[in-house]
Amino acid sequence: MSSPDPTLDTANDTRKVLVVGASVAGVRTVQALRSAGFTGVITVLGAERHFPYDKPPISKEMLSSEGTGEPVPLLTEDDVAKLDVELRLGAAAVRLDPAAKVVTTEDGAEHAYDVLVIATGASARNLPSGEGLAGVHTLRNAEDAVQLRSELAPGRKAVVVGAGFIGAEFAAAARAWDVDVTVVEAQPIPLAHILGDRIGAELGGLHELHGATLLTGVTTKRLVGETRVEAVELSDGRTLPADIVVVGIGAEPATAWLKGSGLPVSNGIDCEASLEVTGFPDVYAAGDVARPLHFLYGEPVRIEHWTNANDHAALVASSILGTPVPRPALPYVWSDQYGHRIQIIGLPSRGELVLTRGSAATGDLVAAYAGPDGVLVGALVLGNPRMLMKCRKAVMKSVHHAEFERDLPAAS
Repeated sequence: MSSPDPTLDTANDTRKVLVVGASVAGVRTVQALRSAGFTGVITVLGAERHFPYDKPPISKEMLSSEGTGEPVPLLTEDDVAKLDVELRLGAAAVRLDPAAKVVTTEDGAEHAYDVLVIATGASARNLPSGEGLAGVHTLRNAEDAVQLRSELAPGRKAVVVGAGFIGAEFAAAARAWDVDVTVVEAQPIPLAHILGDRIGAELGGLHELHGATLLTGVTTKRLVGETRVEAVELSDGRTLPADIVVVGIGAEPATAWLKGSGLPVSNGIDCEASLEVTGFPDVYAAGDVARPLHFLYGEPVRIEHWTNANDHAALVASSILGTPVPRPALPYVWSDQYGHRIQIIGLPSRGELVLTRGSAATGDLVAAYAGPDGVLVGALVLGNPRMLMKCRKAVMKSVHHAEFERDLPAAS
C-alpha cells in the first residue's frame, strides 16, 4: 500500500464514513482509506452473516473436487481490529434518507454518516418456477456454493440454465466431479452479445470437448417437481431429467433498497468518473452497483467483476480524501473453464472482431476487436500472459488494429 500524502491532514479528518456492502469493493475502500491515513470513524454494513470473503472462488475453487469448499476470507478478526472499523454483519440496508444522511437496516437500526459508500453489488436473477424448489440454485454467495457443492457426485444430472461465465464455470467444475451436465442457452451462440458469433462459438465448443452437452436457441419453459426439482421442460418440447439445476441468467444491481431515495438509478447507480453519485455530494458508489462515466468510452458503463470492484475502491478513497485520483484501469474479466483461463480486456462488445490467432480447443486463442475507426477497444486471450499484456497496452493506448497486428509475431 502507498504511504499517506504528508500534505493532507487525514489524521484530523473526523468524518463518519458508512460503507454499505462487505464484499471486495467495500472492504478494499476501507483498507484504502486507512492506508491513506484517514482516522475518522468507519462502519461497514454487511447483509450476509459470513465474515467478509472473496467472491470469485464461489464459482471456482469452492466447487472444485480438489478444494476444501470453504470461503476465502477478505478480512480476519485481526484485520478488523487493526483497521479500527466497526463491522456489522447480517445488517442489510433497506432504506436511505440522503437529506438526513441516514441508512436504515432491516432490524430498524439507523446509521448516520457524513460520507456514504454504496457497495451492495448485484443479485442473481432466478427462474419464477424455481422458487422454493430444492435442488435449484443460483451461484452468488458462499452459502450457494457450499450447498451446491454438497450435491455434486458422480453420475448425477445437472442442468445449467445460461451459458454465461457463471454457468460455464459451474459446468466445468461439475464435469470434474463426473456429473452429467447439460447447458441450456437461449441465444443461438453463447456469449455472442459480448464476443461475437465466431469467438462465442469457440468458447461454447469447450463444453462439448469436455463431455458436457450444449443446447442453444432454446429456453426453459418450467421446472418440474413438487418439493425437489426432477426435470426441466424446454421450449422445444424436450424434457431433461435433473437432480440439480443451476440458474446462471445474469444479475441485477442491488438497488431496490434505494427506492424513494432520489438517487439516480438506471441499471446501477449513475455516478461521475470520480464515483461520486450524480447530484449527491458525499455519496459514492463502487463495484457491481456503480455505473460511472468511463474515461475511455465516454459514456456510463457498469461492469460486474472483481477487478473492477477492486479498482473502484482506490478511486473512491481518493475522491473522499481529495487526494490525486489514480488513473482508471481498463475493464478486465477472467473466467476459469475446463483448465483454461479466459481473459477479456476492454469491451469487445463495442467493436467488431478484426484478428484471431489460435483456438479455444488448443488453449491459445487470441481475439482482438476494433471500433469503426479501426482502434482497438477490446481483446480476449486464453492463457499467454505476454499476449495479454500486449493487448492491454494496445487497448489502453488506442492503437489501430493494423499497427497491433504488425507488431505481433508471425502466425505459426
